[in-house]
Amino acid sequence: MAIGLFLPASVRAQKASVLPSPAVQETAIPSATPEVKPDITQKTPETLGPLEELLSTQRLGAVWPANPIKYAIRGAVKAGVPANTIILLLLLPIVALVIAISRNIIGIRGFGIFLPASLSVVLVATGPVVGIGLFLVIVVVSTSVRIILRRFKIKLQYLPRMALILWAVSMGVLAVLFLAPYVTFPRLANVSIFAVLILVLLAEDFIRVQLGKSAKTAIGITSETLVLSLISYLFLTLKPLREYVLLNPEIALFLVGISDFLLAKYSGLRLRELWRFRKLIVSK
Repeated sequence: MAIGLFLPASVRAQKASVLPSPAVQETAIPSATPEVKPDITQKTPETLGPLEELLSTQRLGAVWPANPIKYAIRGAVKAGVPANTIILLLLLPIVALVIAISRNIIGIRGFGIFLPASLSVVLVATGPVVGIGLFLVIVVVSTSVRIILRRFKIKLQYLPRMALILWAVSMGVLAVLFLAPYVTFPRLANVSIFAVLILVLLAEDFIRVQLGKSAKTAIGITSETLVLSLISYLFLTLKPLREYVLLNPEIALFLVGISDFLLAKYSGLRLRELWRFRKLIVSK
C-alpha cells in the first residue's frame, strides 16, 4: 500500500480500471432462472407485444371483399380487445373441427365438443402436466366419494350428491394448491378458477357416465377426452397456425366452414371400426 502511494497517478488509475467492481462481478454471473413461455390465455406484454407487432407489419388492401375481418380485428385491438383473445376465438372452430374429425373419422369418443375444447384451453393456461394432474385429482376424489356413499349405502338425491362431490373436489384441489410453497412448479401457483371450473365440469360428466353405465366405460371415455384435449392443445400452441389465423382470418374461417360441411356429409365407417371388424372385412 505504501509503495502504491508513490506510483504516478496514471499508473494507479490503470491498475484500478483492471480490477472489476463488485457490482460488475455480480452482474457477470448468468441468471439460472428458467425461461417461461408466454401464456396465450393471459393479457401480458410478453404475449400481446409480438401479436400486435405482427398485425402492424401486415399490409392490407381495400376492405372489401377480401379484408373485412382483418380491419375489424385491428379496430378491436386498437379499442383495447386483447389480440390473444381474438386468436383463441379464431382457433376454437379449428379445434372443434379437429375433435369432430377425431370422432367421425377416427372414432375417438369423448364428452362432446365443448368439454374437450375447453379442457384444451385449460391445458394451455396451466400446462399439460398441471392440468392433467389436477384433473386426475378431481376424478380420484369424486370417485372415492361415490364409492364411500355406495359402500355405506347412503342414498342422496342427485343435486345434493353432486354438491357433496363438489365440496370434496374443492377440498382436494385446495390441498394440491397448498403444496405450491413446497413444490417448485410455477404454473401450479398460477392456476385460475376458470381452469378449475372446467375441470370440475369434466369430472361431473365422468360421474354421470359412471352412475349410468360402469366405471370402465367412464374411464375409457374420460381417457379419450384427455387425448382429444391434448391433440387440441397441440393445435392451440402451434405458433405458425396462430399467426396464420391472425393474419388470414377470412381464409381460415372459410376453410373450416367448408370442412365442417363436408365432414357432416361423411357416413362411412370409422377407422376404429375398420380395425375392430377387420377380420370380417378381410373374410368377405
